[in-house]
Amino acid sequence: MTRSVKPSLYISVDVEADGPVPGPFSMLSFGAAVAGRQDGAGYEPADPEEHTFYRELRPVSEDFDPQALAVSGLDRDRLVAEGCEPAVAMAQFGAWVEEMRAAHGGAQPVMCGYPAPYDWMFLYWYQVRFTGSSPFGHSGCMDMKTLYATKAGVPLRAVSKGTMPRELLSRRRHTHHALDDAIEQAELFSNLMMWPGV
Repeated sequence: MTRSVKPSLYISVDVEADGPVPGPFSMLSFGAAVAGRQDGAGYEPADPEEHTFYRELRPVSEDFDPQALAVSGLDRDRLVAEGCEPAVAMAQFGAWVEEMRAAHGGAQPVMCGYPAPYDWMFLYWYQVRFTGSSPFGHSGCMDMKTLYATKAGVPLRAVSKGTMPRELLSRRRHTHHALDDAIEQAELFSNLMMWPGV
């Protein structure tokens, strides 16, 4: 007797922040794109531009690392005045994830990132801090670097986009705009999921 497998809905998330950790520093923007759905029959990629989410946030502290801020090119002073309140943005994002889950047959949402630990750290902290919970639970996260290392049979620290076969990479540019990068990484994720490995 085979157990039924609950499907997973993979959502690529990219975060732009002004420092190395949440709390003392702030998540300034984040983007999300539905990458695809997996069930017992396999993985089905989605059009990563079809279902997306993007917000720019008001900083939660006065501290920031100028080098980290420069990566995104976001105007921190503008975000202090005009950025979305984190509690509002996190509630809207949670509702969007739930909408995507329902639209994909109740599949369990899984955040995926490249690399996931940094983006997950900020996203999870913000979700729990401002809404009390995460739509991904406490562990619904997949790291694309780990996925590639496992399929390629190479050490994790040897992995970079430059070491991957070109056909796995997205055709889109990595711009450091959170939504652009979430879409780019959703395409990479689908390519990795469908790649048989070596």
